[in-house]
Amino acid sequence: MRTQGIIGAAIMAVGGLSPLIHIPILGNWNYFDVDMRFAIAFYILVILGLIGAFGKETGLIRFAGWGTILLILITLFGIYLKSHDSFSFLHFKNLVNLAAGLVKYKWGWYVIAAGAFILITVRKPKVIKVN
Repeated sequence: MRTQGIIGAAIMAVGGLSPLIHIPILGNWNYFDVDMRFAIAFYILVILGLIGAFGKETGLIRFAGWGTILLILITLFGIYLKSHDSFSFLHFKNLVNLAAGLVKYKWGWYVIAAGAFILITVRKPKVIKVN
């Protein structure tokens, strides 16, 4: 349980610094470039996962995993809405969709999701009673 929690939190921390979206001309963005508040909340969840792993608290580790998945969904939805809103000055719907389609999701999301999945699957160790 302890090793699994540490590995999951470390993978999530690396995923947060990986490229998450690619915007033409601006380049690749990680969590800190996307939104600083979401990045701080994300790394607080990573730290909670590490604290749970070192303290052998299964509930805290799972909470960090589920919280990360919820934060990923909120962030992806926000990126989608922001990319469509940023090009709303264009008067043609097809041009808005084309311009918003230039924002590409990168491989960092898979790394974060893999770390969160590892945290979610943590189980309490079985205690064998010997009489």
